[in-house]
Order: sequence, then structure tokens, then C-alpha cells
Amino acid sequence: MFAGLSAPAMVSTAFAAPASVTPTASASILASRIVNTALSYQGKVKYVFGARDQQRLIFDCSSYTQYMFQLNGVSLPWGSKAQSHVGSYVPKSQLQPGDLVMFSVSTPGQINHVGIYIGNGQFINNLPHKGVTISNLNSSYWTSHYITARRVL
Repeated sequence: MFAGLSAPAMVSTAFAAPASVTPTASASILASRIVNTALSYQGKVKYVFGARDQQRLIFDCSSYTQYMFQLNGVSLPWGSKAQSHVGSYVPKSQLQPGDLVMFSVSTPGQINHVGIYIGNGQFINNLPHKGVTISNLNSSYWTSHYITARRVL
């Protein structure tokens, strides 16, 4: 033992993992629930820009992500830009299921679309004319519009 250090202090500091990129076991379980909830709404949700109608399942992209998280006890603000300010930044190479992925699809450089990363390079999002859709994050379209990702769990 080093002078002045107790065993518990050494153990608690020696093995601390960076919280910003490593989800806890409970966060991983919650992320799986959110992903499964989001997947279960395929074919049931209609896209309308600016809409947040939970009774009729009419959402835009951010109210859809907000509702999927809400159904699992996690509060998110409405708006893709607002959602880009919650949680912590995650590098694209370290995405985990449940992370929010943000894009610029209408105004260059401004976040105006959001989806939920589901793993294996895919994310689920609510799109105009398509509704809830699984998209390939690595497609040329989404790669060229990708801005950032946030871990909120």
C-alpha cells in the first residue's frame, strides 16, 4: 500500500471507465427497450412536420424520438436541435443502440433531423412520405448529412 491511500480509494479510481463513451449495463438494457419500442411503431406512425399527436400517432422526427424515449421513462425535449444539446457527445465510431443521431437535411450545417441508432450501422427515424423507417447510416445520403450523435442514457 502507498502511504495515505486506502485500498477502496485505489480500487475506485484505478478502474473508472469514461462515462461519455461506455454505457452502463442498465443503460444498455434501457437502450434495448427504446430500440424495440421504436421498431414496434413501424407502419403505425404518420409523419407531419411540427406534429406531436400521441393519440393519433402523428409525429415529426423529433417528436417520434421524444415519444419513444418517453414511453420508456426518459424525458427529451421536442426538436432535433434541442435534442442535440442533451446527454453527451459520442463519436460516430462509438455509437451504441439508443444513441441519438443528428443530421442536416434541409438547411446546410443546421441540425434538423434526428433518429435513434439501433446498431450495425442502422438507425430508425420518422421520414416524410415513408413514416418510421430503418435507414443505413453509412449510405452516401446519410453520411453526407450526418452532423453529430448524443448519448442520453
